[in-house]
Amino acid sequence: MKRREQREHVFKLLFMMQFNSEEEMTEQVSLYFESLEVPDEESRKSIQKRYENVLAHLEEIDGILNEYSRGWKTSRMSRVDLSALRLAVYEMKFEEDVPVGVAINEAVELAKCFGGETSGSFVNGVLGKIASGRKDDDIPQKTPARGEHRAKIILRSKADKEKKAETESVPETK
Repeated sequence: MKRREQREHVFKLLFMMQFNSEEEMTEQVSLYFESLEVPDEESRKSIQKRYENVLAHLEEIDGILNEYSRGWKTSRMSRVDLSALRLAVYEMKFEEDVPVGVAINEAVELAKCFGGETSGSFVNGVLGKIASGRKDDDIPQKTPARGEHRAKIILRSKADKEKKAETESVPETK
């Protein structure tokens, strides 16, 4: 079984996990593998091992996601997007043999395939921030430039006021 197929099965297990308790998931994983036509035991074990490894690092993965996804905590994300993100972050941070670009691309493809219209771009954006190490707080914000002040300011001294008063009170001569 190809790595892409294995990744999709791990993604599906992570998605299922969000609907079942830990106790139920043991049975659900067994049922999932029974329903699959996995060609060999080695692939099955590899899928199960990766799924369990993601679970072992889940708290840390969710912490990373919450740190980099501004305005979108894991509790608000769609379950498809969250499953793809969790798998990708695991691959990026804990699997040295998976290039970061591959992890991002595969997660985006899973999100596009199983998620909504904007899932692919959302997953890509979050993973791009994680890969670059830039949080929204790190990006310098443009401060609005102060508008030019066009008001005319006239300062008059007491002498100027007296002079003006004299010229206004003198009648014109013709």
